[in-house]
Amino acid sequence: MEQKMRIFNEIKTVFLDMDGTILDKFYDDYFWEIYVPQKYAEKEGISFDEAQKILFSMYKAEEGTLNWTDIDFWSMKTGLNIFQLKKEVAHLINPHPDAEDFLRFVNSNGKKVYLLTNAHNRVMELKLKKTGFDKYFHGTFTSFDIGYPKEKPEFWEELRKKIFFEPEYSVFIDDTEEILHTAKNSGIKFPILRAISSSKAKEKRSKHFITIKNFKELWTI
Repeated sequence: MEQKMRIFNEIKTVFLDMDGTILDKFYDDYFWEIYVPQKYAEKEGISFDEAQKILFSMYKAEEGTLNWTDIDFWSMKTGLNIFQLKKEVAHLINPHPDAEDFLRFVNSNGKKVYLLTNAHNRVMELKLKKTGFDKYFHGTFTSFDIGYPKEKPEFWEELRKKIFFEPEYSVFIDDTEEILHTAKNSGIKFPILRAISSSKAKEKRSKHFITIKNFKELWTI
């Protein structure tokens, strides 16, 4: 990675989402869509399809809130030990193939690198320990640290109280367009969409943001 992206000389801070951006989101999709419904069906004595229907309705009701990724909330709602279940399938936690090279590169070029995630702190720690990626970040912030999910403008307002950064010299890469819109409206100059969040998902493209399948594409921007 000797080449530098064209915007690279302009930026001082790199903000990265975790699930779907540097990590393969297959783990999360499988966990919430398959594994939790299986365990819930067993506990409640109902069919897998019925369990999925009930849980998906519960999930939908909490989208865009802190509850969405709060493992304690979901343990209470389902009667399952969600974090224990997370650990049971932790072997499925994997980085995207290009992620570590990119993390090494931005670190070696003197940029500040921060992880911004809606994940619960214990889940973030589990994933960073599994991948060894914690060593690449100057700081990590969950929505629980901040008090708001990344979809809310207050997330960026509170983040600026915790660390110094200049939005006009910052890049933020995420796999969710709604979150990128919030970042852009909060002044982040380079919001970029990760096109393939899961190894099992189809590529997505944005009409509003630069879209990349691979971090190497950044070198041409």
